[in-house]
Amino acid sequence: MMERRRMDVALLVLFLVQLTTALEVPLDLLEGLPQPPTITHQSPKDYIIDPRENIIIHCEAKGKPHPSFSWTRNGTHFDIDEDPNVTMKPHSGTMVVDISRAKAEHYESVYQCTSRNKHGTAVSNNIVVQQSRSPLWSKEKLKAMVVQEGVSMVLPCRPPAGLPPPIIFWMDNNFQKLPQSSRVSQSLNGDLYFSNVLREDSRNDYICYARFPYTQTIQQKQPISVKVLNMDAINDTMAAFYNETDLFSEEPADERKPTFLIPSGPSSSKMVLRGQVLEMECIAEGLPTPEVSWIKVSGDLPAKRTFFLHYQKTLRIVNVSESDAGDYRCTARNRLGSVHHTIKVNVKAAPYWISGAPRNLVLAPGESGVLTCRASGTPKPLVTWAMNGIPIENSPKDLSRKVEDDTIIFTDVQTGSSAVFQCNVSNDYGYLLSNAFVNVLSETPRVLTPSNKVYQVIKNHPALIDCASFGSPIPKITWFKDSRASTLDGDPYIVHDNGTLEIHVAQARNSGKYTCVARNTLGNYENHVYLEVKEPTRILKQPEYKVVQRGRSVVFECKVKHDPSLIPTMTWLKDDGELPDDERLIVDSDSLAISDVTENDAGVYTCIMNTTLDHDSASAELTVVEATPTPAVVYERPDPPTDLELTDQKKRSVQLTWTPGDEHNSPIQKFLIQFEDSLHHRGHWHNLTEVPGSKTTAHLKLSPYMHYTFRVLALNAVNLSRPSFPSRMFKTEPAAPDENPTGVQGLGTEHDNLVISWKPLTGLQSNGPGLHYRVMWRQKLVDSDWTTVTVANNSKFVVSGTPTFVPYELRVQAVNEQGAAAEPQTAIGFSGEDLPVAAPENVQAMLLNSTLAKVHWEPVPARSIRGHLKGYRVYYWRDRSLHKHNPHHAEKQILTFSGNHTHGMLPGLHPFSLYSFNVRLYNGKGEGPPSPTQQFETPEGVPGPPTSLLVTNPNLDSLTLEWSPPHDRNGHITGYTLKYQPGNTQTPHPIAPSPPRRPPHKAQPASPFKNISSSFVEDGTLISWEYWGPEKNVYVEYIVKNSEGEEEWQKELVNGSQNVTLKGLKGGLSYRVRLVAQGHHDQPLHHSEELVVSVPAVASRQVDIATQGWFIGLMCAIALLILILLIICFIQRNKGGKYPVKEKEDAHTDPEFQPMKDDDCTFGEYSDNEDHKPLKGSRTPSNGTVKRDDSDDSLVDYGDGGDGQFNEDGSFIGQYSGKSASRETAEGHESSEAPSPINAMNSLNSFV
Repeated sequence: MMERRRMDVALLVLFLVQLTTALEVPLDLLEGLPQPPTITHQSPKDYIIDPRENIIIHCEAKGKPHPSFSWTRNGTHFDIDEDPNVTMKPHSGTMVVDISRAKAEHYESVYQCTSRNKHGTAVSNNIVVQQSRSPLWSKEKLKAMVVQEGVSMVLPCRPPAGLPPPIIFWMDNNFQKLPQSSRVSQSLNGDLYFSNVLREDSRNDYICYARFPYTQTIQQKQPISVKVLNMDAINDTMAAFYNETDLFSEEPADERKPTFLIPSGPSSSKMVLRGQVLEMECIAEGLPTPEVSWIKVSGDLPAKRTFFLHYQKTLRIVNVSESDAGDYRCTARNRLGSVHHTIKVNVKAAPYWISGAPRNLVLAPGESGVLTCRASGTPKPLVTWAMNGIPIENSPKDLSRKVEDDTIIFTDVQTGSSAVFQCNVSNDYGYLLSNAFVNVLSETPRVLTPSNKVYQVIKNHPALIDCASFGSPIPKITWFKDSRASTLDGDPYIVHDNGTLEIHVAQARNSGKYTCVARNTLGNYENHVYLEVKEPTRILKQPEYKVVQRGRSVVFECKVKHDPSLIPTMTWLKDDGELPDDERLIVDSDSLAISDVTENDAGVYTCIMNTTLDHDSASAELTVVEATPTPAVVYERPDPPTDLELTDQKKRSVQLTWTPGDEHNSPIQKFLIQFEDSLHHRGHWHNLTEVPGSKTTAHLKLSPYMHYTFRVLALNAVNLSRPSFPSRMFKTEPAAPDENPTGVQGLGTEHDNLVISWKPLTGLQSNGPGLHYRVMWRQKLVDSDWTTVTVANNSKFVVSGTPTFVPYELRVQAVNEQGAAAEPQTAIGFSGEDLPVAAPENVQAMLLNSTLAKVHWEPVPARSIRGHLKGYRVYYWRDRSLHKHNPHHAEKQILTFSGNHTHGMLPGLHPFSLYSFNVRLYNGKGEGPPSPTQQFETPEGVPGPPTSLLVTNPNLDSLTLEWSPPHDRNGHITGYTLKYQPGNTQTPHPIAPSPPRRPPHKAQPASPFKNISSSFVEDGTLISWEYWGPEKNVYVEYIVKNSEGEEEWQKELVNGSQNVTLKGLKGGLSYRVRLVAQGHHDQPLHHSEELVVSVPAVASRQVDIATQGWFIGLMCAIALLILILLIICFIQRNKGGKYPVKEKEDAHTDPEFQPMKDDDCTFGEYSDNEDHKPLKGSRTPSNGTVKRDDSDDSLVDYGDGGDGQFNEDGSFIGQYSGKSASRETAEGHESSEAPSPINAMNSLNSFV
């Protein structure tokens, strides 16, 4: 009775499975349908984490509505909100643990994720989270191993236990892997086994390494030292202890038959789980080294899953199944004998699915169905069910649901009974947990196959046309073709249960439109698809067997026929591999050419023609033989091709074939095909195309409305051949133009017209007689119709009476007697421009400094521009200087700012000036009206240099400076700064005073010379200056002051120098000295300001006077007088007597004063030959009106009572005047005279 009941249940289940098969569809393709949760992604059951990274435990699910998530930890609810280190990703159940504030081991637990919405609850596997561990090796002191040569040896590794277990390998101190062989190998536990040791095994760096994969760390064991001794070494070592008596014989360890080091004993057993990897090892010792072999006693080893490692010592079987259980025997053998070990393997199995996990079930109200949870395992697993995460026995009772072991049967389900069921299958070695929902829906049919999908199939092949559908209840599928006269049922059509329509042998007549209709009690749905039956791909001419001499060329032909709507791809193989990458091999669309054949080219060549639907292939062999000796070769250009023939004639193409002429011992490289168009260009031949020398056919693409005649030329290494005789004429029919004119543009030449122009088509592009153009235009921003005119024999058209500067849409279409070209593209043009009618408004100027101003304005409205905005122009001019002496300026300057700017900078302005300006807009036609003129004043700026500087009245201790005001005052002059330094004087001379010279009031023109000075040296007068002009010819000119008549200036050339010593000046006279720069002959001379130099008088020796007594007495009196004067000066100096300037200097003594250097702005001090002490400098005026300079003093300090004044021309009125010192500093020269006060001064500041 019980078996009868089970059989009835089985039959019912089989029936219900057949009923519900059609509903196994991807529900995620159907939006808006209610759906219970489905777990889509979760972390593995055994989840090992890296303790250095955040812990991420995945849990993703889908459903409608989107499900919510919660977690349990070690079987109890885990409140994520209570743990500040744990967060959950939005719209997800994935949990993230931030370990930066907590230790990873605190979160080692068992986690389970729950996903729920109003239609059910799904749960994840139990996720066991453990952190990976890479513990350190325990410290130990390893003793050196001393072994006898020939014995076996084991070096232990014994790494620390890690999670997951580490990977073991042996290396030396240089991080090189230790060599392993059948004699020396590593066991599965990491120990290093020696079947027998040799003397070369002695070393002190046997190091075991353990690599922990998760943390990517490597731990190192202490090095092991091994010393292998033979008998002589052992006897020598022990002789001292045993009275020179040998302990061992002179031979190494005896040869011996094998014995197993591992495993021990004659037999052992091993358990492995189904699907895992089985590894067994047998390591034997012996001398000679034994060889290991494996067999399965109770059957054969699985060939495809069996691997031998470690020199046959390890047997590995992957993906273990129950059939791998049994006895395995390993045998170790050498020439002295053998030894065996038997390993009994037991295969257990964690639960595994037999027919897959339970599948989701969609039922309509009143329907029936089943959920099946079929699994197996060893031992047999236990199956338990839960509903929405609650054991099913604790769930609410439902008469429509019945549990039968691994099956749940549903009958007459009702709306609202949707749920998620969990099937848990477990035994001693693991468990399986699967979620499957039952979704009770009422849905009209839907077809999931895309509409209007095109199916392509090769003729005589089967065709499968899909109609994937969804509906609840299950829709019924009906197929129709074309006119839908009758349903497709019966030969040659087969309708499968899933709705797919199959045609066993498709023919061309089966092409067409197919309609599938899905119906259920709630409605129907139609979907249309198309079937195209294509012709098969066939190789019509297969490559042929070839025998070719070395150095010659060979061509394999492979002509193919295929469906014209499919794109073919030709592929060539050599010996079933890719062709060599060699430029000698040329692949064409239907051939393979090999030039300069070598022995390596011999082989089998296969051509494969592929399309998107099918392919065909054919092969041929190439044999290469030695070339026969030939007499001396004469190379000539090839003979012209012959037998030109036109075939496969179409409207715009033709096939041209020919026969090559004699190559004359030089292979033809290519053929040049030319054509003549006797309709348009009679007598002119044009190049059409080129083809490789291995081809004798060409498919030529032609143009309409041409009278073609073809000829062919052959090219080899010598030259081109003569042209072949022309082919017969081939006329192509006229056709409508293929293209429209390019370069369409619209521009206005007047303010009320629009000129439309284009690049006309050539005669070759016309495609037929009667070429003309259809010109169309309309305003772009106005909803108006196109205006069309026809233009012939011209490439432009003028539209009159247009509004000013309006955008137009333009089209130009090519037309001939055969019709028009395709719809042309639209171009944009503008009618003519006119001058702008408005000026920029709100114009303002903002001064940035004394020479730069920024002008702002508001842009002109677009309607007032009346053209393409090119930019703005700022007109500005200097009305006058704000200084009363400066003249009026009125020269206008223009700055242009391209583009739509609203501001601009006015550079290079004159300081302390009044400027006027206005702004104007300009377009392609011209400028608009100016804005109202505005004015601004520039502030004061730095003044220019004085226009002249003269030195007059030079004496031993004073001189007079005269200068003129600067040409560019740039403001109110408040003072002058005078800087000087000692000249390059070697022997001081008295300076005769010169009459004061008033500088002119009028500003001098700019000169390239400045800082001109003079000084007296031993052999003449030194003139120094600075020069920055471009001329290379520079002269010094001088003439006696107050010279009369037409006396000429004396001239000395001083090119490249900035000083010169004039030796021709006579003592006691004053000279006018100037510098002249001369350019080209047509350029004016540049003169410097004149410098007056008074040369001290030098007594001349006259023999006749020197012998006179009165002269000798006079000289003695003068000498005595000079001596008295010198004594008086010396006494006055020692008593502190001071001349006025000296008093001022002493009054401002600075004990911290340090001499300045040559590269400073000021000059160094003068020192005498007695004590070489620097003179004390003066200070800057205390009123602070002048910026202090370390080398500057004010002239006020040197006047009476500090009341120094200047004349109108800038000359100093005071007790002393000085000459401009040279920038050449004298160093190392000594003087017998007392130092001059001029040399003690550093700088002079004056005020007006």
